[in-house]
Amino acid sequence: MPPLTPGRTDPKSETFEEYSAAYYMGVLYVEATPGEYAVMARDQHEAANRHIYTSGQGLERLDAPLVAKLDGTYFPIFASDDIPRDTLAVPDEILAASHVDNPPTLREVLVAKAERAAQYLEWFTPYSIASTTDA
Repeated sequence: MPPLTPGRTDPKSETFEEYSAAYYMGVLYVEATPGEYAVMARDQHEAANRHIYTSGQGLERLDAPLVAKLDGTYFPIFASDDIPRDTLAVPDEILAASHVDNPPTLREVLVAKAERAAQYLEWFTPYSIASTTDA
């Protein structure tokens, strides 16, 4: 198996590549954050949103949380201006559930495709994605 390498060397390329019928996969440095939520660099978060969750039709949000899976643990990823590229900062409880030893550690991170993202959040986390039609 080839060694894991983070992101891509070309900043315009995608952080996450198609992996299966339900997921995209990327390799990121996983580290702890004192915050409540998992976060990644804003430019990579927005690029992943554009690549995975938008249809290219009309005006679409690029700030929706990415729905990630790390070792069987599902959680939303939000954007942050304080996180380096190719890094996923996660709360301690996600680190513990994901068996991440000695962070920062390079890990394969799955991101749910649009068809499944809201469903996975509802099933596996206390979070939800509000519909734009909700008032």
